[in-house]
Amino acid sequence: MSRLTRRNSLQLGASMFAASALAPAVARAEIKVADVKPPSFPLEKGAQLHVLRPTKYIDADETIFLANSKRFTEQTGVPVKVDFVNWPDMPTQTAVAANTGAGPDIIVAFGPDPHLFINKIVDLTDLAEYLGARYGGWFPLAELYGKKWKTNEWIGLPMGGSTGPCVYRESWVKEAGYDKIPDDLNEFLKLSQNLKKNGHPTGFALSHAVGDAPGFANWLLWSHGAYLVDEHGKVALDSKETRQAVDYARAFYPTMISGTMGWDGASNNKAFVAGQIALTQNGVSVYYLLKSSKDPKMNVMAADTNHAVMPLGVAHAAPEAALTLNAMLFRHSKYPNAAKEYLRFMMEAPQYDPWLTGCLGYWSQPLKAYSASAVWTSDPKLGPYRDAMATPYYEGYKGPITAATGAVTENWVLVDMFAKAATGAATPESAIKDAVRAAKRYYKG
Repeated sequence: MSRLTRRNSLQLGASMFAASALAPAVARAEIKVADVKPPSFPLEKGAQLHVLRPTKYIDADETIFLANSKRFTEQTGVPVKVDFVNWPDMPTQTAVAANTGAGPDIIVAFGPDPHLFINKIVDLTDLAEYLGARYGGWFPLAELYGKKWKTNEWIGLPMGGSTGPCVYRESWVKEAGYDKIPDDLNEFLKLSQNLKKNGHPTGFALSHAVGDAPGFANWLLWSHGAYLVDEHGKVALDSKETRQAVDYARAFYPTMISGTMGWDGASNNKAFVAGQIALTQNGVSVYYLLKSSKDPKMNVMAADTNHAVMPLGVAHAAPEAALTLNAMLFRHSKYPNAAKEYLRFMMEAPQYDPWLTGCLGYWSQPLKAYSASAVWTSDPKLGPYRDAMATPYYEGYKGPITAATGAVTENWVLVDMFAKAATGAATPESAIKDAVRAAKRYYKG
């Protein structure tokens, strides 16, 4: 093994809330890499690339991604245009490109999306195997989303995952009678009830907020031992475990701030920063904002903010998946070699580690070698984000990753089940039946 060392002196921009300060610098990252010859992707004459990806929640995400793309152009002569799209608009834009056979060469979509368009995208096995060999292998969630189910054929290239641990105010949790976030579900409910009594409600999305709402719904399901489908892809929602999860959601809902049914992806961030909620489930973006702000009041809040794995309940591992950036190369691209070389370049340590570090681990690494990034030792409060992709849980757990997996998520089947039952819009029994019926439309069984 050789050691690749890079000094990260990139200055970071503000967060999505327009904070003007810089995030604390992480001076040095040391990444182990294996001496593996990269695959040959001869650049096509006149190559130029168009890349589409989700918009930032942290300014450094966009700033460093664009800087790396510019560096690729400087080194290869291949122009790269990067467009950033609002998260809720990604499924539509991706489907249009796939079905019309025109548009971006590369779309950096979400976890199961490549499985929706298997016949429209280029095999990436040569690239993925090289990166795995060079950087210590891929984490389980990356392999699940990257490979065609039960094969070694890579149809997507996972670039990182954002998980959703509990983000909480330490002082308010202590006032509510707890030194830390309890792992027991009943104790977590009691904590949340105490917080509400103290004027510090919780806040979790029961809306169509991309990332946040599915993350909360999946946690409710998995922490009670329930799951969407079994190992054979048969819908398995109609179970006592699902009923327990729905009943828990109904009991938990009164601890929340009002309005969560209308939240978008930024609402819980804003509510937390405004001091309106005591705890939520989120990526590192809230902490990034508080820590990087020039406002002393926000710095004080950062010192009072911590993260913890959401309560396991009956789960044997953290019942959290990770919202995964998963790059697809479309067959309509005129420049597939240039596109593969671009993806390789973006995943290599001189580019990837500054991106990972600059975002404070917001998109946690899919490749194991990057677990040694200095970002993970720079602040102990980042710990729950480090192993985001080292999880057995994924959208559609326990079943195969297929087109149905993405369809169920994008049509809010689980989220709507919990939302209707929690708010009283439907009885638990009818909410579950509606979800089973909807899921079977996609899984067909």
